[in-house]
Amino acid sequence: VQLQASGGGLVQPGGSLRLSCAGSGITLRDHNVGWFRQAPGKKREGISCFSSSDGRTYYTDSVKGRFTISRDTTKRTVYLQMNSLKPEDTAVYYCATDFEQRCGSSWYHWSRYDYWGQGTQVTVSS
Repeated sequence: VQLQASGGGLVQPGGSLRLSCAGSGITLRDHNVGWFRQAPGKKREGISCFSSSDGRTYYTDSVKGRFTISRDTTKRTVYLQMNSLKPEDTAVYYCATDFEQRCGSSWYHWSRYDYWGQGTQVTVSS
């Protein structure tokens, strides 16, 4: 099983990026997919989750209204659309999956996820 996160880059404040999470050896539509980020010197932070069974989406407060998680089942890819980016969004972004049916109340706990992508760097700077 492999996950690959891509789409990161350098963007100015207020700009947008779309991250992609693709899976091989795993069918993403059958698994919750979470997005996490980790900035230098900080803990890994759960920022969003797409629930496999009911399509519910979850966001941490700091990204609500700016980020949107979605799933393309035909391409077996999960996306994270990030708009109105801020310098504090700068981090390495990771996608991850687990074997739960729903994201649920613990979706932001990184320890429950079983497979992780390699991370993609997002830098928001002028």
